[in-house]
Amino acid sequence: MDIKVSHKMGRVPITVLSIIGDIDYSNHEQLEKIAYQEIEDGARYILIDLVGVRFISSAALRSMMQIFAKLRSASIEGSVEEMYKEINAGTYRSPHLKLYKPSRALAETMKIAGFDMILEIHNDLKAAIASF
Repeated sequence: MDIKVSHKMGRVPITVLSIIGDIDYSNHEQLEKIAYQEIEDGARYILIDLVGVRFISSAALRSMMQIFAKLRSASIEGSVEEMYKEINAGTYRSPHLKLYKPSRALAETMKIAGFDMILEIHNDLKAAIASF
C-alpha cells in the first residue's frame, strides 16, 4: 500500500490521503500513523481517497474508525450522547472525515458495516471538497 498526502483548500483546509493498494492487517497501521501525524500537525478535515483501493479488511475499517475518533476528539464538537442520538436517528455525518470514490464492492462493504451512517461517501472530488 502506498499513501500520498496532499492538501486542498475548500471552505477549510482539507488533508487528502490518496491510497493505492489493498488495506489489510499487514499495513493498516501505516494508514493510522500517517493520519495521526497529519492530525498532530493540525489537520482537522481528512478525505480518504479510495480510488486505488480494491480490497479492505476489517482492520482497515477499524483504522478508519480510529481516525474518525481521533479527529472528533481533536475537534470537540458536541457530546458523544448527542452524536449517538443523531446516528440512531440517521442524521449524523462526520464533518471531519469523509471518503472519496470507493469501488462498488468497497462501498457495499462499508454500507454493511454501517459506515454510511457516520461517514459521507462521495463519488465527485469537487463535491467532496465542497462538503467540508
